Amino acid sequence: MNHTQRISLARRSLLGVSIGDAFGDSFFGDEDTILEQIANRSIPDTRWEFTDDTVMSISVFEELEAYGDIDRERLVRRFITCHDLDPRRGYGATLRRVLREIAEGEDWQTVSARVFEGQGSMGNGAAMRVCPIGAYYYDNLPKVKALAVKSAEVTHAHPEAIAGAIAVAVATALATSMKLDPSPISPEDFTKAVLAQLPESDTRSRIAKAQTLPYSYHTETLKKVLGNGLNMTAQDTVPFVIWCASHHLNHFGEALWKAVSILGDRDTICAMVGGITVMSATESSVPEVWTEAVEDVDSSVFRRAFV
Repeated sequence: MNHTQRISLARRSLLGVSIGDAFGDSFFGDEDTILEQIANRSIPDTRWEFTDDTVMSISVFEELEAYGDIDRERLVRRFITCHDLDPRRGYGATLRRVLREIAEGEDWQTVSARVFEGQGSMGNGAAMRVCPIGAYYYDNLPKVKALAVKSAEVTHAHPEAIAGAIAVAVATALATSMKLDPSPISPEDFTKAVLAQLPESDTRSRIAKAQTLPYSYHTETLKKVLGNGLNMTAQDTVPFVIWCASHHLNHFGEALWKAVSILGDRDTICAMVGGITVMSATESSVPEVWTEAVEDVDSSVFRRAFV
């Protein structure tokens, strides 16, 4: 497969990220009202505007588009450029500080490693932006893992954040492979295939628990066992993402409705679930009205903003 075909796959995944991101971000507000809207499959009034999840995914996508690889120095400069174009997109306080200190001249390795008393960030921000990597190198899992690590460590040095990024990138690669070579796969087998690529970590252990949780489990039970991103860490976000995606590989719309139902960090959860499942889902399961409504990546201020 040539570069043009690969970048087309990465672009597809980026679309799924942007739809999921904007969709999930629509469901913040009074919890009782939100739960009623989810039960009724009613999307709140929204501008369908994406958040930093998609903005940072655009930077990863553009690295692949231009080079088929990721240069960490250049990637972090892309992040800084796009952040400064519109800081209101939902960046967390720690990431803002990391990007500011790098912009002021500090080395990214030093800055990334010293946050959280020298542990590095274990936030879910590293995992939310890697779907295009999995789509682009779907047939080369070692490359997927290597680039997931590169893209993560510039801002998230903690092993849990890196494990989360690998998990989401590998899941996207597996979903892409399913689309190109359709064959049935159970949620358990999909999860096992993700686990096989992960380093030992709490994130991996919690994803392993996902194999034992049937679809019939109540959302509150899933939240207790897998997390819902409320702490915004990889280990309390990515396990549910993998569980949700594994049960909805053929249906993008259903994947997002299930993803948002757990609440928590819903824009990030839906962004990751969207970026994974859009690669394997049937075309008819991706609502055209959502595709047309979401903020357009190519015409956004973030596209080709880095020189």
